[in-house]
Amino acid sequence: MKAVILAGGTGTRLWPMSRDIKPKQFHTFVGNKTMLQQTFERLSFLKPADIFVATNVQYEKLVRQQLKNLPKENLIIEPAMRDTAPGICYAAHYLAQKGFKNEVMAIIYADHLIQKPEEFKRALLFTEKHIKKTNRLGVVAVRAKYPNPNLGYIRIGQTISESREGLEIYELEKFVEKPNIETAKKFLNSYKYLWNTGLYMWKVGTILNKFKQFAPDIYKNTENSSTYEKAQKISIDYAIMEKIASNTVNVIPAELGWNDIGNWAALHEELAFQESENVSIGDHVGIDTAGSVILGESGKLIVTYGIKDMVIVDTPEALLVMPKSKAGEAKKLIEEIKKKKKERFL
Repeated sequence: MKAVILAGGTGTRLWPMSRDIKPKQFHTFVGNKTMLQQTFERLSFLKPADIFVATNVQYEKLVRQQLKNLPKENLIIEPAMRDTAPGICYAAHYLAQKGFKNEVMAIIYADHLIQKPEEFKRALLFTEKHIKKTNRLGVVAVRAKYPNPNLGYIRIGQTISESREGLEIYELEKFVEKPNIETAKKFLNSYKYLWNTGLYMWKVGTILNKFKQFAPDIYKNTENSSTYEKAQKISIDYAIMEKIASNTVNVIPAELGWNDIGNWAALHEELAFQESENVSIGDHVGIDTAGSVILGESGKLIVTYGIKDMVIVDTPEALLVMPKSKAGEAKKLIEEIKKKKKERFL
């Protein structure tokens, strides 16, 4: 298996901590290691030679600083930001050129939180075995823990098989767009709907053939770095996964303790043991403070009194204060900052 860690995103929904010059995957949120370092360590059941990192040219230095054990030739540098479809196709071409066309390729996001590393390992090895046997595409998905309108879902079909390892394989019925909150609540009550983690697995040659069939311009433009910038900016879901026949994709549900820390409310949801608990990183003193995220990066003491369900993020460059309920609207903040010509803070 060749694991490809995607580490080129900008993660603006966790602004101001996550910025263009240093996105969230290079920051520490849980424990004392960055999300990228934790992702690399989570794959320690593989040899370092089997782990690759795909990132944008501007983050090359950060990756090398944080991953000392990553072989030099295993860093795949994308010449421009073109979303996940071109990035994955470029990585697949890279692996194929190295002679790994028949190997299974696992797509791993550098900014996802996985709290059950042993289950993660078990799911990947199980799915690898299944793909080698069937030559299908695999998705490791998770049961929804709460209604989440910020995530895509997967609707599963019939059970294909159950294994002695406690994992099941399902047919894919369809990919489902991010739902509204009411629909997400309905999904929670049905075992048929899972969170789409984006943890995709396939043979290198198989995914290249899918690109050739469904996104030939991306296939062609990502064959070498000189034409990469011409590739369409589009996600792997829109470019490939939602177009291919559902009977070529299998779904493996697993208990990974997974979350895509997509905004400050999601961080609170994942790290707080109960709704009223605060999540604080840095120097914080709180009185009558509940359900809030308080994060200090500037070294200043943050004191809160009489607040509930708030987000306060203090960095050397910017301070964010907002209700936690507005955390999903980070795009509005970014647009307003751009409108005010304050892009230097992004």
